[in-house]
Amino acid sequence: MAQVRATARRTITADPEKVLAALADYREVRPAILTEHYRDYQVEAGGEGSGTVVHWVLQATSKRQRDQRVEVSTAPGGGVVETDRNSSMVTTWRVRPEGQAAATVEVDTTWDGAGGVGGFFERLFAPKGLQRIHDGVLANLERRLATTGG
Repeated sequence: MAQVRATARRTITADPEKVLAALADYREVRPAILTEHYRDYQVEAGGEGSGTVVHWVLQATSKRQRDQRVEVSTAPGGGVVETDRNSSMVTTWRVRPEGQAAATVEVDTTWDGAGGVGGFFERLFAPKGLQRIHDGVLANLERRLATTGG
């Protein structure tokens, strides 16, 4: 099994602290910025930052879905780590300040891929698909911060 990785990044014109706070808000902000690829979203514990547990189904394609129960922790150096209790998937959201009025958000997801021919195709196609999903979430985050400030 090889590790599979998908990464996306976007620079957002907003206070870096507000960007991080928005990413860590699983009660209001997160459900508002998720794309149509997420369904059955539910906060099971907490709701803000470390200790939060969230459930959703990620519908990556019409035939591929992941039932995820995600535990949230803090990333070293600033950010949010989402560890799926149902798989090896880990998603890290990092916020890097670009002055006081902008931040670059990088989302990096890794998981243990399948073996064999299926694993070959997973390593080939899944990162691009997940990157498009992450790009959509980042675009929605940027729009939300532009209209609400947080």
